[in-house]
Amino acid sequence: MASFSMSSITALMLFLLTVFFYIGLFPVSSFEFQVGGTQTQGWVVPPANDSKIYNDWASETRFRVGDTVRFKYEKDSVMEVNETDYKRCNSSHPNFFSNTGNTVFRLDYPGPFYFISGVSGHCKKGQRLIVKVMSAESEQTAPSEGDKSSGSRVAVNFLTWSTSLCIILSLLCFALSYMVLSF
Repeated sequence: MASFSMSSITALMLFLLTVFFYIGLFPVSSFEFQVGGTQTQGWVVPPANDSKIYNDWASETRFRVGDTVRFKYEKDSVMEVNETDYKRCNSSHPNFFSNTGNTVFRLDYPGPFYFISGVSGHCKKGQRLIVKVMSAESEQTAPSEGDKSSGSRVAVNFLTWSTSLCIILSLLCFALSYMVLSF
């Protein structure tokens, strides 16, 4: 039977405490959004009377750096293009192209992302989307009156603060366990 010294048991406890900090206090850092939400059949040409369905959905959604958008479609494609090509429905110079039927695109910087269908005529019928990714600064600004998602900003600020505290405490626990193991 193995015997353990008090210092090895203490080090193990400190290590486990560090792991629990990571598991319990770190918020989810990113989310995946199904394009169109639950109101659509996926990435399809919208009905003629609802050609702004994708942009209406995106304007009600708060995207952050690191989030992903999932496009589900059949016999179609998705392209990420610049603003000019978005406005003109020009699919000849995409920054990104996929026709897999289940495309996940990572939003890796703040600002707008412009998406269009690569199938001829679909973009002009409304199968296009602008996703506006918030910067860290815009998350920390005071919400305006009537901003229906202001509660999210408060939660983000709290989670940012708690994440920083968690990192500091974890580093302290790690340093302490290293010191205990050294003796």
